[in-house]
This record gives sequence, structure tokens and C-alpha cells, in this order.
Amino acid sequence: MTLQEKTKVVLLACGSFNPITNMHLRMFELARDHLEDTGRYRVVKGIISPVGDSYKKKGLIEARHRLEMARLATQNSDWITVDDWESQQPEWVETAKVVRHHHAELISSENNNDDVDTVRCGKRRKLEKNKNICQSSSYNKTGADSPNLNLLCGADVLESFSVPNLWKPEDIEEIVGRYGVACITRCGSDPEKFINQSDVLYKHRKNIHVIREWVTNEISATHVRRALRRRQSVRYLLPDPVVSYIDERSLYSAESEQKNADVILAPLQRYTSTN
Repeated sequence: MTLQEKTKVVLLACGSFNPITNMHLRMFELARDHLEDTGRYRVVKGIISPVGDSYKKKGLIEARHRLEMARLATQNSDWITVDDWESQQPEWVETAKVVRHHHAELISSENNNDDVDTVRCGKRRKLEKNKNICQSSSYNKTGADSPNLNLLCGADVLESFSVPNLWKPEDIEEIVGRYGVACITRCGSDPEKFINQSDVLYKHRKNIHVIREWVTNEISATHVRRALRRRQSVRYLLPDPVVSYIDERSLYSAESEQKNADVILAPLQRYTSTN
């Protein structure tokens, strides 16, 4: 299969990133390796989308800090970017809407690129008087050539689909059925079993890429915050610029961990009130 024949894929990771860790970054590399090793896909971009403050998760520090840490963590990456659209919304945004937004952005970007290619090709045709000069893949793109967007997540997110009032059933159907999921396994998790036990996930099982991490790395943002509260070193768990950013601002403390402690998580509050 030639490079042009391979399906382009964009990986989108949503979450708190509180703070972003080396494991968050490893997920992108693992998913890219897995997908490209199949010979059918070419991963062209990774997107990190931190959740907004209105998510109301316990210990969630301000989005401006989480965004900046994510940018520092990816500053040397040539394919992973950070997007602030989700975090800048006045209210919490469902993951399905975030995926929908980024998919629309990808389609728009592809269409704009096609327009540019068409103009360039037309100019060359006039200059060279060659009607066949425009027979390039970029000029002949159709909607089918637009990248696939996969939600990148850990197995815990996949299993959270079964938590009452945490996800809308139609959102799960849309994310898995329309877009697809790249799921990284974790120690003690069994995503294949969970997929088999869920009718919706089993129905769309071909859209779920289960990716095994053979070099186990159980870095947890919760454990990192605990170490920071205790003034313990977190070096080599986080990218060095992120460690420096946290240290300079004393971001994580016993006080910050109690933020939103008495507040109901946004999705639970929204979906419980509507049932």
C-alpha cells in the first residue's frame, strides 16, 4: 500500500491533564506505532484538548496553567499540538461535541488546502499550457480523503462508559461508531472483555483499536499531585519544562487538591438532573 493509499488519522486526547505527564505523551507514540504498523494508516497529527474549569473535578487547577504545561510538554514535538477550544468554553462541553468540533475543523482545513492546490495548479497550467499538469493526489482529493479522527484514551475511559450518568448513550454511539477510539491498555485492565460485555462497543468493535503497552508505565497524575503536595521529586515523571513551571508557581498543594471537593462533577450534575 502506497503512502497516498493509506488512511490518514488524527488522534485526539481529551482530559484534565492535571498535570500532563510523560505517560500522556507516550500514549500518542504508542497509538501512532500501532496504527502505522498495520500498514493501513498514516498518523498525521495529535491533538491535546484539556477540559475546561467548569468540569468541576476535584483538585482541578485553572485551565490556563494546564494549557501552558501541555504546550511546554509538546514544544519539541513535530506532530502533537495543544488546542484550547474546549477549555475556553463557558460551560463544560461533552466529549462528543469536542470530537465533533475537531472533525469539522479537519474537514474545513482539508477543503482550504484543496482550494489552494487548485489555484496553484491552475496557474501552472496557464504557464506551461499543459492540461494534465494537475493530475496530482492533492488536486483530486474528495471528502473520502479527509483524515479519520480517533479519540485517544486509556482503558479506564473506555470502562467509564458504563458509569451511570457519566456519558449519554447517544454520545458513546457517536464517538465509537462515527469516529473510532484508540485505547491504550493499563495494568489490570481488560478492554477486550469490557468491549465484549457492552452491546454498543461490540457493535462497533472494528472501530476500537486496543493498543497494548508492553513496557508498562503507570504514571498517574493523581500520584504526581500527591508527591508534589509532599514536596517529593517528580522529575522524570513529567517533562522538565513542566516540572519547572509547577515549581516556579507552587501549583499543587493541599489547598488546591480540595478545590471542587464539595461540587458535583459536571456530567453527573447535568445528566442526573435530566433523568
